[in-house]
Amino acid sequence: MGRLLVSAAHKSSGKTTVSTGLCAALRARGLGVQPFKKGPDYIDPLWLGRAAGRPCVNLDFNTMSREEILQAVGPRIEGVDVTLIEGNKGLYDGLDLDGSNSNAALARLLQTPVVLVIDSRGMTRGVAPLLLGYQAFDPEIRIAGVILNRVGGSRHGSKLRAVIEHYTDIPVLGLVSENPDLHILERHLGLVPSNEHAAADAQIQALAAAVGAEVDLPRLATIGSDAPPLAFSRRPDAGPAGPAVRIAVARDAAFGFYYQTDLEALEAAGAELLFFDTLRDARLPEADGLFIGGGFPETRMQELEANASMRASVRDAIESGLPAYAECGGLMYLARGITWGERRCAMSGVLPGEVVMHARPQGRGLVRLQETGAGPWPLTDASGNGLEFGAHEFHYSALEPLGGQPVYAYRVLRGHGIDGEHDGIVHRNLLASYTHLRSTAQNPWAARFVQFVRAIAARRVEAARTAATERLHV
Repeated sequence: MGRLLVSAAHKSSGKTTVSTGLCAALRARGLGVQPFKKGPDYIDPLWLGRAAGRPCVNLDFNTMSREEILQAVGPRIEGVDVTLIEGNKGLYDGLDLDGSNSNAALARLLQTPVVLVIDSRGMTRGVAPLLLGYQAFDPEIRIAGVILNRVGGSRHGSKLRAVIEHYTDIPVLGLVSENPDLHILERHLGLVPSNEHAAADAQIQALAAAVGAEVDLPRLATIGSDAPPLAFSRRPDAGPAGPAVRIAVARDAAFGFYYQTDLEALEAAGAELLFFDTLRDARLPEADGLFIGGGFPETRMQELEANASMRASVRDAIESGLPAYAECGGLMYLARGITWGERRCAMSGVLPGEVVMHARPQGRGLVRLQETGAGPWPLTDASGNGLEFGAHEFHYSALEPLGGQPVYAYRVLRGHGIDGEHDGIVHRNLLASYTHLRSTAQNPWAARFVQFVRAIAARRVEAARTAATERLHV
């Protein structure tokens, strides 16, 4: 089984485009490909998962322990032909001076060789010292090959190949030509997600054809086949902690930011997930809880506004006490309206503020939160203090003005959240935040949410039973 980590010298080298093409091209040759993505990212995994034909899983040092990363990878690569891990930023980039959360650290943990994608525009002989420096910087990292991206023609490619073969021992696995038609459209926060890209499948097929023609796929598919098996402890399957509940999950062109492992954690805790479309469905499905994840609702705000019956259904359900959780784009949908430039569109009107889009990010990057205890499903540590945990936020919008005295579930220790100090608005049985959570050992939010949904459902059943009994005695 091949195992490789695709990284780069720096961000915006085209590694997601190349990785997506590799997944699709290998799949087209009948190989089973399991994709992973390093870091807190929703957009790249959507493309990688769609290309590979199986969900992409995020690996994140900020929210996962090293053992959890091994547990996330190990079982999923059993029986697959190729494991492809796409890095974020450059191979050695990271928050810490020692590189403990870098792509190289992930490659070391997973004992996986690296394939470097190099943006070769304007380069010839200079590619050699770049590659030699990357090799020498950390001898424990095995750079098993290089893919030269955005090559400016056959002559340029020949020069690059000759330089690399003369000065280094790194195999050239491919030269991908510069082709504007292959670029995935970009928007704020990165690529346009595949769930809202009108021609996503056609784009993926074009990438597969280009990469398949210009990369040595048979050789690439065997990289890492000599890597040792991963040693990991299997997590025991405890099973649901109570009766099954149904949770409606918004998944469409406006909302598609969900971690695969979080959806799995919800199901493992006893939730049946009912996916619905906020743009086309008339109302919520019959459910015990509601989850609206992130996305780009501002790009679909006219369609969201036009579906007044769904907005009313969501508002009425939450006001009636339906347990609900909303992240970022979900929070925006629950506000009174979204204003982007000169246009405003009405949203669900559950939250008392207006969402305004800005030209610059209002919150971007890793965050650290502490539970205030006011959330609908809080958790404390052994000393009774509110749980502290890592998460992330990426939003160009702000919720303003709130007015009154909002109840917040979190104190922001690092990051911005809603106002720089707080995040997680609590309204009835709703928790709505700009922060994106990840259900891991440090914050098992999925199981906590399902248990809260289960408790509210049980109360409703008991209340209905009591009311029926009282009617019999009238």
